[in-house]
Amino acid sequence: MPIEVILGNHQDITPVPEHWLTVFESIGPDLVSSVLRHVTSGDAPLCHLGVIEIALVDEETSARVHRDFMDVDGSTDVITFHHGEIVICAKVAERNAGEYDEPLCRELFRYIVHGMLHLAGHEDESEEDRVRMEAAQEQVVRELWHSPLFEPLR
Repeated sequence: MPIEVILGNHQDITPVPEHWLTVFESIGPDLVSSVLRHVTSGDAPLCHLGVIEIALVDEETSARVHRDFMDVDGSTDVITFHHGEIVICAKVAERNAGEYDEPLCRELFRYIVHGMLHLAGHEDESEEDRVRMEAAQEQVVRELWHSPLFEPLR
């Protein structure tokens, strides 16, 4: 049975058009299939989930979740919970998109991929793990960004 991907925009600081969320949800099955090719072990949470919920939040919410669940101060780009919830700070995505000269929608998609790779068992604490995870992430982003479903966002 396919994993359902649900996105919600819970912030209003960074403009995120509703049709972006629709496109991200519609590419969900292809995204999950692509990320499943990068699973690090059969115990990875992604192998056992039925639903992945992705919440776009503001910096205050990101900082609170970061502090409450990871004991780290400040907002961050992506926080992933093994039960299938991914929290993405839209403002961090917006800043990084500007810094790296990326369209915001692709930067948000990159963060969705990043969160799913955590569910696939990837970690990014060590330099070696971070390099491996980033390579998988960019491969998935490149592969799927050219999907006809993304055509309205390019």
